[in-house]
Amino acid sequence: MIFVTGGAGVMGARFVKDLVAAGHRVRALTLPGDPYASRLDGMNAEVVFGDIARGETLESLFEGVETVFHLAGVILASDPSVFRRVNTEGTRNVVEAARRAGAKHFVFISSTSAIDPISEYARSKAAAEEIVRAAGPMAWTIVRPTLAYERGGGLEFMGFLESLLKYPVVPFVGRGLARKNPVFVEDIGRGLLAIANNPKSHGKTYNFSGGEEISIRDLAKLMLRHQGVSKPFVHIPLPICRAAALVLEKTMKNPPLTRYAISRIEQDAAPDNSEARRDLGYDPIGVTEGMERSYPLAQARRG
Repeated sequence: MIFVTGGAGVMGARFVKDLVAAGHRVRALTLPGDPYASRLDGMNAEVVFGDIARGETLESLFEGVETVFHLAGVILASDPSVFRRVNTEGTRNVVEAARRAGAKHFVFISSTSAIDPISEYARSKAAAEEIVRAAGPMAWTIVRPTLAYERGGGLEFMGFLESLLKYPVVPFVGRGLARKNPVFVEDIGRGLLAIANNPKSHGKTYNFSGGEEISIRDLAKLMLRHQGVSKPFVHIPLPICRAAALVLEKTMKNPPLTRYAISRIEQDAAPDNSEARRDLGYDPIGVTEGMERSYPLAQARRG
């Protein structure tokens, strides 16, 4: 039995489907009343309900589980305390519930931002990683995906695309030189599937980056091109962006620019994935190919 938290998310539902197709018995966790639970309909997976931030709701859900894939978490939040409550303490709750039930292997989906944690989100993921590494006697594996994308997802990618499309001129944070290596969602799923029942992965931390490095500025232009859009960019110096974000955060409930968003733009996220390639047969496509699969240029020109 494989247990998947965040099973009704975009990536979670895809992964549950892949696990079932590979012949695994799967139990998928999602929040009570989650409107996206219907994504799991017809998948031949057991669906259970609970809140990782409330440990008492997880009691008895892990009975008979051998392996846990912990995907659930918060990427965006206006209240920074939510990151620690869900990403850090929620991970602690899942680890403890799995350990009490006698699970043998815990796989945590973290983030490359945990490598250099300069935001509240990154710090919450880095702290969660430490909890997972201390999860003995369970074996553990940590996976750090970069920016995940596919047509219509993931969450950060779609937010970035929306910001690029919003104005006739793109007000761009900084010079846009940070190195990125976005990862196609299907490649994440294949990599995770290769971890199931794979002892080579025990005690390892894998970077799930894509197959092609690109600057954040060139990525933005590539994304727009695949929408059939060309716009001028105006680069705003980082100190001005940070000062503006601080003011906006203090005066607006949902500011259009935040210090967290700036940290995600200015931070490199192109880590070496050679260990995942070696142990898991991980072989991701590059973002040029991935964008063509997601948003074919022929369609963009017609649109």
